[in-house]
Amino acid sequence: MRAIVAQIAWSDKSAARTHEVLRYEVERLDVVVVRGVAISSMMKLPRRRGLAMLLRRALVHCLLITMALLVAFAPQAVRAEAMGIAIEGFPYPYPVHFMPITLQGEDLRLAYMDAPPVGPSNGRTVVLLHGRNFPASYWEPTLKALTEAGYRVVAPDQIGFGKSSKPTFAYSFDAMARATIALLDSLHVDRFDLVGHSMGGMLAVRLARAYGSRIDHLVLYSPIGLEDYRLYAPPVTDEMLTNNERALSADGYRKQLMTNYALSLPSSAIEPFVQLREQIKESGEYPRWLKSFVASYQMIYSQPVAHEIPLIDRPTLFIMGANDHNAPGRPFAPPELRGKMGKNADLAQALAARMANAKVKVFDGVGHLGHLEATQPFNETLLSFLAQ
Repeated sequence: MRAIVAQIAWSDKSAARTHEVLRYEVERLDVVVVRGVAISSMMKLPRRRGLAMLLRRALVHCLLITMALLVAFAPQAVRAEAMGIAIEGFPYPYPVHFMPITLQGEDLRLAYMDAPPVGPSNGRTVVLLHGRNFPASYWEPTLKALTEAGYRVVAPDQIGFGKSSKPTFAYSFDAMARATIALLDSLHVDRFDLVGHSMGGMLAVRLARAYGSRIDHLVLYSPIGLEDYRLYAPPVTDEMLTNNERALSADGYRKQLMTNYALSLPSSAIEPFVQLREQIKESGEYPRWLKSFVASYQMIYSQPVAHEIPLIDRPTLFIMGANDHNAPGRPFAPPELRGKMGKNADLAQALAARMANAKVKVFDGVGHLGHLEATQPFNETLLSFLAQ
């Protein structure tokens, strides 16, 4: 003898009710029990079997309906709320202004913060250039330290980043440099101190080469571009970069930042930027943002600045994290060459030795985001250099 037991449960306004259906199959006798009511051998065999089959089908249908309801009303993964690609709702520590600019026939807007000094002004202006994975808002602790020391601070979002317009044409450091100078001209800033982080370090090199007479101090803070990545990694197509970026989950991006940047911060410190990326992915303009982001990688790869760094004659300070081995393009390089890339502190020391007036400060135990990982030592080092 074999038994099949199925239980179907549901609830209404009064209480939960449970119905059990049991079917016993014996050699010549089917007994079906429904809430204690038996249909036995008093019914003719064909009818018993027909009724048993009918009940079995009803049971299957009930089970399928129950499963469908469970799936339909199960808790769903919460999707990020969409944010436009100009990140209008993302908070910045100071008011954001816009400068109209036309590039390659497109009317664009360059976003920037212009933070005044707190208390007496020292009459000087510092320009902060952000990296590829962060908007200018991440400069908040540096902005605070500089303004409290009497500096005016201008922190733009480069075209293609943050709250600025996202054109889809090919990007160049030369165009970004011209746009930055146009912004400073519109703000009546003639001379300035320049701080460039990561990709912003590459842009700072191009600015120092083209507009060096306007720069009093140059700070290359955890800059990328201290080596020519073309010597290690082959070129990759926009399509490959687009597919890789589109497939990157929030968890994957979080791990990428923590690992590639060798951060000593808890992952919660970068979570706002991880969630920002997820919100942008929900935007109807995400494909445009994606083209813009891919264009910035191609700019970094195809427009090296390492060969120009020794030609800079402005007083220069490299601020490096000892753990920072970030190297764009490493995943595409042959395995035997990947380990040779990203020796950034050593590269900074070697380049500084070839420059007219440069020195290097390396923070032990720090990765790519020194102004967030070691805020006080970073600010003290920066302010000390600018005061010289």
